[in-house]
Amino acid sequence: MDCQSIIISRLEQHSDIIALIRSDVNLLETINKTVNEIVACFKGGHKVYFCGNGGSAADAQHLAAEFSGRFYIDRGVLPSEALHCNTSYMTAVANDYSYDMVYARLISGIGSKGDILVGISTSGNSANIVKAYEVCRENGIKTISMTGATGGKMKNLSDILINVPSTDTPRIQEGHITIGHIICELVEKAIFTDKQ
Repeated sequence: MDCQSIIISRLEQHSDIIALIRSDVNLLETINKTVNEIVACFKGGHKVYFCGNGGSAADAQHLAAEFSGRFYIDRGVLPSEALHCNTSYMTAVANDYSYDMVYARLISGIGSKGDILVGISTSGNSANIVKAYEVCRENGIKTISMTGATGGKMKNLSDILINVPSTDTPRIQEGHITIGHIICELVEKAIFTDKQ
């Protein structure tokens, strides 16, 4: 297969996943529910945290920045942070305890009842996110998962599950960032457009 054929094939696969998301009424309602939960969280004076591994960590940091910075509107801060950004903390806890504990330990210290933790994992089986969700359950922190088709182990620990209908990691990640951008736009609009 030549390069142009691969490019076209991947773009077609991307379009197919977006079409599946667009046509899934239940998934669209779940995205809408996510927007409402995050709006309520911010309006209640709480915070939204994100976590992930690898490319999903990059997406977590990206989406947290859309809230704490800005998306379309020049507006105030929506308090949000990705949990992996302190590399000294991450490497110390991974070394002294285990990598599985890096998110659980941090959310237990900084998370509060009413906050939200968004876990991003293409498989839904990331052990460090699963352990963080267990801490969230104990502390009244809501959990929103962005996963692939099955939801993996995170499915049963999630208050809300956004499972992109794919088992192909790059296509799942493309779905995550598209859905994430839509959520950021709608949350920002809900909180700030009535103040413009």
